[in-house]
Order: sequence, then C-alpha cells, then structure tokens
Amino acid sequence: MKQITVLVVDPVGLHARPATVAVNAASKFKCEVKVSFKGRSVNMKSIMGVMSLGIPTQSEITITCEGDDEEFAINTIEEVLRTQKVIA
Repeated sequence: MKQITVLVVDPVGLHARPATVAVNAASKFKCEVKVSFKGRSVNMKSIMGVMSLGIPTQSEITITCEGDDEEFAINTIEEVLRTQKVIA
C-alpha cells in the first residue's frame, strides 16, 4: 500500500475540472485508489464519490493506492494534481 497526504491549494478546492482529470488518471490503473477527507474515504475512480467529499481549499487529503501498480499510480496521480495546481 502506498499513501500520500497533500494540501489542496486551489482557491476553489478540489472542484469538477481537476477532479475529473484526477478520476481519469486513477481509472487507468488496476490498483484500488481511494481519497480520504475528514474521516471519509471514497473510490477515486468515481467522480461522484470525489465530488461528494466537497474538499475546500487549504484541506489535507490522503490518497491511497493498493494493488499491482500502486507505486506508479500514486506517483502519476500526484503529478496530475500538481500539474492542475490543485496541490502544492
């Protein structure tokens, strides 16, 4: 299992556009990918799940990958979120 905790810095939080990009990135991997916020954890391959968390700016989120390609998955998802300027 690979896990990272990051700070959301986008002024609008984790909103629809970057969430869609992150979900698309997560969906390319075989491993299980979860995002956690305030004690709730959802499948990061589900846009409805990610949006249901309502993650505002300056929030800490934890992304967890577990499975065959977990190392590549966590690195790719982190890079995608940094490219979208969602996390610092």
